[in-house]
Amino acid sequence: MRNTPIERKLIDETIEAFQIADFGKATIREVKAIAAKAEAEAGVEFIKMEMGVPGLPASAVGVKAEIEALQNGIASLYPDINGLPALKEEASRFIKAFINVDLKPEGCVPVTGSMQGTFASFLTCSQCDEKKDTILFIDPGFPVQKQQLVVMGQKFETFDVYDYRGDKLKEKLESYLTKGNISAIVYSNPNNPSWICLKEEELRIIGELATQYDVIVLEDLAYFAMDFRQDLSKPFQAPFQPSVAHYTDNYVLLISGSKAFSYAGQRIGVSCISDKLYHRSYSGLTKRYGGGTFGTVFIHRVLYALSSGTSHSAQYALAAMLKAASDGQYNFLNEVKIYGERAHKLKEIFLRHGFHLVYDNDLGNPVADGFYFTIGYPGMTSGELAKELMYYGVSAISLITTGSHQEGLRACTSFIQDHQYAQLDERMAIFAENHPV
Repeated sequence: MRNTPIERKLIDETIEAFQIADFGKATIREVKAIAAKAEAEAGVEFIKMEMGVPGLPASAVGVKAEIEALQNGIASLYPDINGLPALKEEASRFIKAFINVDLKPEGCVPVTGSMQGTFASFLTCSQCDEKKDTILFIDPGFPVQKQQLVVMGQKFETFDVYDYRGDKLKEKLESYLTKGNISAIVYSNPNNPSWICLKEEELRIIGELATQYDVIVLEDLAYFAMDFRQDLSKPFQAPFQPSVAHYTDNYVLLISGSKAFSYAGQRIGVSCISDKLYHRSYSGLTKRYGGGTFGTVFIHRVLYALSSGTSHSAQYALAAMLKAASDGQYNFLNEVKIYGERAHKLKEIFLRHGFHLVYDNDLGNPVADGFYFTIGYPGMTSGELAKELMYYGVSAISLITTGSHQEGLRACTSFIQDHQYAQLDERMAIFAENHPV
């Protein structure tokens, strides 16, 4: 057996120091910390694929607009809790340009990143009807969203969509919705971590069932239009970003500045509430707050309690980026296509050395190359593979932490550097030699 790039004893002792009994359940931050510590002590560069953090420069359009806003004195003023009017207008226009959905500006609400948007959405949805006290996740998904529900003490259910694509999705969803306790359904599209993309027929199923059973759909569009198998970059032209908004009025779209615009550091996004849902009254909200609609409670009660508005200057940045994109002056997808190119190269290396893609197709079509992909290795559980790769200086998170029932890892492309493809190829050759299939 050939020596591993990093001494096994060092990795084992580092994991032990973090008191992690099952490495398959290690969080993103724990894996990151262990990799950083081992890298420093061993003096061997890690190929870091655990963190879903943008690895590209922030949009110059946004930076310029934010600097101008700060120079004009905006930092001294509290932002309007409803949001900057220009941002609300541009968010509404952006949704029309790239999703082909009409949504009024009043329902486009700035939030400090989509994480605050989901937190506020979870709270509001869970308070609408006392009988509906559970959030349903179409997994795999973003682990921190479940942590948000743990923090607020809310119940949730979850299922792995792996075996329920296409028509199978309807029966699976109804098995939960018929219980009458589901307030909202949440999923990401493209999906974190699998990068599968729900198709129109699946979104139709979700939307029609949401209307039938009166539940709210929270559509997380953190990786907006980043299905690089088709060109979704042309404003007001098909093809558009697929969305449940075409099939129900019960929805909140969560649009983030973090990935598509590489603007993660400023914590800016918009939660976009459908016109009908914004103005709808719920008995649970009336009982708790003495009145209000879903939209007004979301903004003036829940968001106001979480923060006195969203970063004022960052709202100017996002407004400028959305406007430039809708005007056709700024092709934001051109800037992030490199993630797909990286995924293509990384997948080729892993596959050549005996790995397989866990989530490998969308209803018969190969899954897109994008921000994330999923890998497994014959005979290894998620935890075993995650730990074993650490000995080879490769860090990734277990699919267990994402709600997946499949054995494998989520790998992120954002921090990969050009010289690391050769490194990975060399290390995975040793891995394959040490673990013959």
